[in-house]
Amino acid sequence: MSLVTKFASVGSATMASRILGFLREALIAAVLGVGQVADAFYAAFLFPNLFRRIFAEGAFNTAFVPLFAKELEGGGIEAARKFGEDVLAVLITILLGLSALAILFMPWLVATVIAPGFSDTPEKFDLTVIMTRIMFPYLLCMSLVAMLSGVLNSMRRFFFAALVPTLLNVILVGILLTAMAAGWDGRSTGLVLAWGVFASGVLQLVLLIAGVRREGLALRLKPPKMTPGVKRLLILMGPAVLTGGIMQINLLVGRIIASAQDGAISLLNFADRINQLPLGVIGAAVGVVLLPELARSLRAGDAADVQHLQNRSLEFALALTLPAAVGLMVLPGPIVNVLYERGEFTGADTIMTAAALAAFAAGLPAYVLIKVFQPGFFAREDMRTPMWFAMITVVVNIAAALALFPVYGHVAIAAASSVSAWVNFMLLAGTLWRRNHFRPSAGTLRRVGLLALASAVMGASVWWLSGLIAPWLSSASTGVRVLSVIAVITAAALVYFVIAIGSGAMDRRELAGMFRRRRS
Repeated sequence: MSLVTKFASVGSATMASRILGFLREALIAAVLGVGQVADAFYAAFLFPNLFRRIFAEGAFNTAFVPLFAKELEGGGIEAARKFGEDVLAVLITILLGLSALAILFMPWLVATVIAPGFSDTPEKFDLTVIMTRIMFPYLLCMSLVAMLSGVLNSMRRFFFAALVPTLLNVILVGILLTAMAAGWDGRSTGLVLAWGVFASGVLQLVLLIAGVRREGLALRLKPPKMTPGVKRLLILMGPAVLTGGIMQINLLVGRIIASAQDGAISLLNFADRINQLPLGVIGAAVGVVLLPELARSLRAGDAADVQHLQNRSLEFALALTLPAAVGLMVLPGPIVNVLYERGEFTGADTIMTAAALAAFAAGLPAYVLIKVFQPGFFAREDMRTPMWFAMITVVVNIAAALALFPVYGHVAIAAASSVSAWVNFMLLAGTLWRRNHFRPSAGTLRRVGLLALASAVMGASVWWLSGLIAPWLSSASTGVRVLSVIAVITAAALVYFVIAIGSGAMDRRELAGMFRRRRS
């Protein structure tokens, strides 16, 4: 299976989750609007997600996957099983203690970390505390899910691990549809959504346990013990926790600042959900596939394959990210309109969300390129360098957000996030270049230049077409607006792919082969 096919396998599963995520956000916008319950839900959901990204998908995965892949490559299935069981025992112990402490001190955490601005609105504050307590065990489930997904990814079983997270959105969409049909009030809907998040974590964990067992790697529970392998994992996790924590502080600081503006947290979440479609699909695919593949190649001493993997990952990431970023920056208003503007979500909400979306999209290529270059450090068990770079970028993010927020409000949070992402990317790429760990080939540089040209021409086409059909985009009929936006996006995609494939920026034979394999 080629690298691009592996990316496509993970990307297609992630795409299903992101599309369901769009549906979920559209339903939340229609049912809850931009109000107290939506703000409370998003603030509460952010906290367990924050720790999940730091400890599970972030620090833990970046340290665990290379070590597990090396155990699998060097010692076989039994050595990998023993290592996995040792890690599982320690991980569960840590997570149970963390969850208990967080649930106990949740009012203090909400007042000081999650949403200090909510203290002025007691009802919203209390609802946030309740929701966060309900959802926090989701962290324990998802951390174990991340470990089991890392096991499957190391065994090159990418699709199932990428598909399981769709259950979160399936469950929440079902709850929202039920709420609309039954006429539940906003508070009741929010509380049931919180329980739905918890239930989805349990279900995902059960399915991943079954998936790992099916691969012949059932992990048994045993008392925690500090083995040399676990100690090595914790040593590697230290800098990675700081790296992931610092990057998540960017998000948390933004939400803390935004909590001073009514509705800002909801607006940023609605905008970021759209931005997360290309970021999640492309970034997740690259991050999930590239790290174990690089670890294997480095252990085998295959320097040529290491360079090939990074070059192809760079091309794949930019081939889809550049046109997505340009499109979201040129056409944010109509996209937000057709996705969200109904029910409690007003035209004024569309304008504010669109502004945040354009600011987020400006950093989209950088977010994805970080996923391309960070594995070059993690696969070499270098966790410290990305940590120092993350520290720099969080300072940039906080400074930019504080400076711009009084003038631009919630849009400043999105803009500061994009600026800090570009700084992080430049530091990562520059260091890999200086260490001679990655040098883009002449062919890669040529293709990237052609992709940028194709994206620029596509952006000009979108701008011209959006002006041409402006009366349809402002129509009172939702169907007319949806068809208008689809027509513009279809034309833009046609322009982009004709130029990209015709110029050789994208390999038509590889694309054709990938689709043939997927059909078979």
